[in-house]
Amino acid sequence: MVVAASSAQAREVVDLVGRRLRVPDVPQRVVTLAPSLTEMVFALGSGHRVVGVSQYSNYPAEVQALTKVGSYVHPDVEKIVALKPDLVLAIKDGNPREVVEKLEQVGIPVYAVNPKTLRQVMETLLALGNVLHAQERAEALVADMARRLQSVDDAIKNVTYRPGVFFQIGVSPIVSVGTETFAHELIVRAGGRNVAEGPDPYPRFTLEQVMTLRPDTIIVSSMERAQIFDQVREQWLRWSGIPAAAEHRVYLVPSDLFDRPGPRLVDGLELLVRMLHPELSNGRR
Repeated sequence: MVVAASSAQAREVVDLVGRRLRVPDVPQRVVTLAPSLTEMVFALGSGHRVVGVSQYSNYPAEVQALTKVGSYVHPDVEKIVALKPDLVLAIKDGNPREVVEKLEQVGIPVYAVNPKTLRQVMETLLALGNVLHAQERAEALVADMARRLQSVDDAIKNVTYRPGVFFQIGVSPIVSVGTETFAHELIVRAGGRNVAEGPDPYPRFTLEQVMTLRPDTIIVSSMERAQIFDQVREQWLRWSGIPAAAEHRVYLVPSDLFDRPGPRLVDGLELLVRMLHPELSNGRR
């Protein structure tokens, strides 16, 4: 049984989904239940406090040595409790509510977040900075992100040509991204048009449908192995009727920079600017 911190050692906070809870004044043993949360905590300079992470946490490199506590959607409660954390960080859309409830029943506070946009990612970093007593680091990190975002905005504001982008996240079947995704936000902010935009966040397409969309650029982002990346790129390049293929604008990108709500989303944005508008230099950091 984990004993919650005493009132002298704890303070009351409201997490980013509106839940009121008591957390240690300075958390010492933190478990993160999503790769994005792992990245955020390390970016805030608090990685030394992390004792357990979700299965697919892979950045920065030192997380590989940490105990894995199950996947994003199937956290292992027993493993988490065995680590004796004094704080667990969770994401509302993804981590099961029943896991949060079980942890709280044994006295482990769970602070939940739910970022959906770049702005909300920055707000989340500031909130976690407060919870982890890393406010100064959080403010500096967010200020740097804001500076880089403004640099991109300034570079793009006079762009008149916005290439159509097909952003592929699934290979078989072909899956793209709709309007309510980070990738869509990055495409638009980088001066492109998402040809798959729409209410379905992850629409499926046939090859014929992609050909009809006639994207100017195809970006393949997947968790598949690198050799699969290369095969998919070669397959697209065979279809010269698609402008992206005819002009060899088929790119492979690491998925973590486009679907993981953390500070590296800005890296993904700057990469997109270089791909979509190579004539610009201000897309670089």
